Amino acid sequence: MRWYPRHISDAARRFRKDDRGSALVELAISLPLLLLVFAVIIEGSRLFWAYQMTAAGVRDAARYLARIADSDSCVSGASFSTHTDKMTEIVRQTSTGNSLLPSSITVTSVSPQLICISGAFRQSPVPIAQVTATIEVTFPFGGVFGLMQGLDDLATITTTVTDQSRVFGA
Repeated sequence: MRWYPRHISDAARRFRKDDRGSALVELAISLPLLLLVFAVIIEGSRLFWAYQMTAAGVRDAARYLARIADSDSCVSGASFSTHTDKMTEIVRQTSTGNSLLPSSITVTSVSPQLICISGAFRQSPVPIAQVTATIEVTFPFGGVFGLMQGLDDLATITTTVTDQSRVFGA
């Protein structure tokens, strides 16, 4: 059988009107994007969860320090630096101890501090226990940021979490 221009145009017309595989092609085009969006949502949620757990650990450490410190710490000139190891243990245990999945947050340092606030209070100066944790956040998709110019330094960031609690004494 010999193909004439009329037969070729008829075959092209039939091919153009045939849509049997179009849904599969659309799925193949959109599936990688949908999977990437889904993965970013899951990893972002895990990152926020880990940050909240770390903030809760800093809060717990500040409350613990406020309960074990003396109520006259400002008058006696006490220092909270002797409690650094215990505060670090509380923050690290809370931030990583209860997690089902490995955290992308690393606690690099924890520092307890005594702040004395003077004023017209019943007890002056008022002792405040402050705990500050320096954390390093590693983004799960840090390698993707490296592909874009100017965002390659966003793979890991360092930030601090601070909480304060009034010292009531032991």
